[in-house]
Amino acid sequence: MSTTIALLLVHLHLLLCGHGAAAVAATATPPPLPILPVPSYAQLQWQLSEMALFIHFGPNTFTDSEWGSGHADPAVFAPSALDAGQWARVAAEGGFGRVVLTAKHHDGFCLWPSALTDYSVAASPWRGGAGDVVGELSAAARAEGIGLGLYLSPWDRHEPVYGDTVAYNEHYMGQMTELLTRYGDVEEVWLDGAKGDDMYMDYMFDAWFALIHQLQRRVVIFSDAGPDTRWVGDEAGIAGRTCWSPFNKTVVTIGHIIPEYSQSGDQFGEEWVPAECDVSIRPGWFWHASEKPKSAVTLLDIYYKSVGRNCLLILNVPPNSSGLISDEDMQVLQEFTEIRQTIFSHNFAANATVTASSVRGGLENLQFAPSNALRDSIYSYWAPQEGQTSWEMLFDLGRSTSFNLLQLQEPIQMGQRVIEFHVDVLLGGLWQTILEGTTIGYKRLLRFPAVEARYLKLCVDSARADPLIAFVGVFMDPFSDAYGLDHEKPSHTNSSEVIMLRRGHAAANRSTAAM
Repeated sequence: MSTTIALLLVHLHLLLCGHGAAAVAATATPPPLPILPVPSYAQLQWQLSEMALFIHFGPNTFTDSEWGSGHADPAVFAPSALDAGQWARVAAEGGFGRVVLTAKHHDGFCLWPSALTDYSVAASPWRGGAGDVVGELSAAARAEGIGLGLYLSPWDRHEPVYGDTVAYNEHYMGQMTELLTRYGDVEEVWLDGAKGDDMYMDYMFDAWFALIHQLQRRVVIFSDAGPDTRWVGDEAGIAGRTCWSPFNKTVVTIGHIIPEYSQSGDQFGEEWVPAECDVSIRPGWFWHASEKPKSAVTLLDIYYKSVGRNCLLILNVPPNSSGLISDEDMQVLQEFTEIRQTIFSHNFAANATVTASSVRGGLENLQFAPSNALRDSIYSYWAPQEGQTSWEMLFDLGRSTSFNLLQLQEPIQMGQRVIEFHVDVLLGGLWQTILEGTTIGYKRLLRFPAVEARYLKLCVDSARADPLIAFVGVFMDPFSDAYGLDHEKPSHTNSSEVIMLRRGHAAANRSTAAM
């Protein structure tokens, strides 16, 4: 079939299914039922923030160590130029929606003047013993319009009652109460299961979680097993290519996870526990003069494999011993921001003509029209007619364009739905598959070798319920190819998974006559 005839058929398809001049239905069509589980308000705001800046700071910064012994003299904590405002500005200017501070690390040193210990900033020479790092960062975060998160280490190598289960849990909950009642809104509490090997210690996590949710209404709690967000299972900032927010918390416990399960989530999970990807800009978590930061392009690769795989990226950027984020780290973050702006500022699909195989409420219903997928928002979306077994969206970009990056989003407030999908482009009169993928979720970013095409087709092959698509963006990333970053490889769900609403698709080439 000639290219001319193929293009005529595509245009005919657009005319038959177009919505631009259609009349709005006389009565509104209700949205489809959500498929459970779905995120809470706090979980939704957490996901929308996309990235958090992690700040590891404390005596370790001054002793050139990662895990302090708990016996360092408080006098070592003496930053000469600490500026929490700089930390918050760096976060806000870099596109980080929140900043998370190690209020207490394993050494037990508190970055606020806790009334429950003498091992804190109050015993240091900084600010004449009247300083409060948590308080200064809280004020700075509010001024920059970003959220505040706090890490309170369960393991405390300084506290004498550590090892006495009742006494230490009382002590820990007392410190948590101080943090969550003195500094206004706290949007995230970050926990792990770290503990010493030399003594028995039972952490009363359920009591901790209840207290945290009682004191902060909009908080999410991070740990290996939630309850609100989960560890992705590595400290490289990389999620699985298949990544579900549904999860079963009973499969893992804090301190004992199954890495593959944490990375991929669970299509059949009964609870909404999205993954958080932690990684440091430097080899260590605390600042060390001998270490250098990762490159901006490396951060871009991590961004694709975390935020671009339905997760939140929490990037650690440790202040130096003067109390400032180092110039070299700020330079990398600025380059990382500029790279993202270069890539995502030009969406080739922004003015595309979009049609779909069906529309909820009928082809003339603008409420769920496929053109909704051109808006960069999860609160409007394309919805197909109920009971279909084939779901396709066709994009006419207006002219032939080179691109190598696709952004897909689902309206996750309606649940995560897509199991498998593929994307075709029209080349030489034939539809050719350029990528296959599993799961979309809040955001999926897919890289592939550059192609030049005008027509693009998104095909959902299987889903947990009628698929809903909130956004489709088409971009050119000139950096990944230039620096040899890996492309998204075709992936498939495990053969052991039960596929619902399954629709097979043909091999790579498809004639336009099939439309």
